[in-house]
Amino acid sequence: MTADLLRDLTDDEARAALLKWAAVPPGAIPAWVAEMDYAPPQQVTDAVVAAVRAGRTAYAHTSATDAEGDGSDTDVVARAFAGFAARRWPSGDPASLGWTPTTAATTLAGDVTAALRIVFRHLVPAGPVVVPTPCYPPFLAFLDLVGREVVTIPTDPDATRVGLDLDRVEAAFAAGARGLLLCSPHNPLGRAWTRGELTDLARLAERHGARVVADEVHGPLTLPGATFTPYLDVDPRGVAVGSASKTFNVPGLRCAFVSAPADGDTARLRALPTAENDGPSRLGVAAAEAAFTHGDAWLDALLVRLDAQRTQLGDLLAAHLPQARWRPFEATYLAWLDLRAYGVADPAAAARAAGAWPAPGHDYAPGLDGHVRLNVATTPERLEQLVVRIARGLGA
Repeated sequence: MTADLLRDLTDDEARAALLKWAAVPPGAIPAWVAEMDYAPPQQVTDAVVAAVRAGRTAYAHTSATDAEGDGSDTDVVARAFAGFAARRWPSGDPASLGWTPTTAATTLAGDVTAALRIVFRHLVPAGPVVVPTPCYPPFLAFLDLVGREVVTIPTDPDATRVGLDLDRVEAAFAAGARGLLLCSPHNPLGRAWTRGELTDLARLAERHGARVVADEVHGPLTLPGATFTPYLDVDPRGVAVGSASKTFNVPGLRCAFVSAPADGDTARLRALPTAENDGPSRLGVAAAEAAFTHGDAWLDALLVRLDAQRTQLGDLLAAHLPQARWRPFEATYLAWLDLRAYGVADPAAAARAAGAWPAPGHDYAPGLDGHVRLNVATTPERLEQLVVRIARGLGA
């Protein structure tokens, strides 16, 4: 059975392996940073061990040509990801642009944030950048580092279903914004944007000469009931960034990629000096190739577990935090919980006093009280303890 492929880390293993565990006090159960309490796929572990034994610990070979099969690490990752995308996201939609990852349109980077940083420095026209909030906190930090003004579009916390506020996006574009950073699927709201939503966004961007950059690192983590649409399948002017890091639990191995099919984009990124893009590690390349080539069965088992964790979370909230509000996440393993009814401005701090460590909501939506982001990629037993402890911390 596919479920047998997923191995839970023990507390001791997790504390030795994961930042999420190492950074919390003994006895606490962490649910903050986006790491999973599961061992990576065995094929990935074997590939990394084999790479070390073969001495593949020097610099990555990222000086690719545009030719498929040129032997570079760029080509290795692009081909592996192309096969993965063809298997996981086949599009029979007549509106599909038929986008396929290619070596010619791929540039490697050390991680997703580094990839986004060079994209906004070199591919997005000058002007403010639109960011829907809540958002992954490093988005705001790196945009500040590259000197971009940020136009936030806050989500209504009381909305029944989170959507892209295209009226406000268009107003921002009309006022001079020339970029939009889209987390797709969304962290921390868990939305898998529909093809229609993405198409409407692409049309707005084209109309105003703006560019959309999609962080798709959570794309493979789309759960039953939702569909992931790659942004480049609706917008040939767009840019997408991805990695095996979140899906296969290898964020420390450093390998991300930029897919930029528009004329001249990839050449511009590849021409950057090493000081601007120092690239991935060869161990990260080995992990990405193995994950995207051989990780499907493990990923299927992971999605079964996360679907069950999503259901369990709903049951636990009903039993222990009945005033909590949430929208079951369509993708990722991250739940956005509205705990304002309990009257605590910083529920994450209250939960930590009770031994549960969710992420503070105000890190993702500055100025918004009463929310937390909860990482559910753990065991059912730990998830139950997390909710029980959060309830205790809030006096529920």
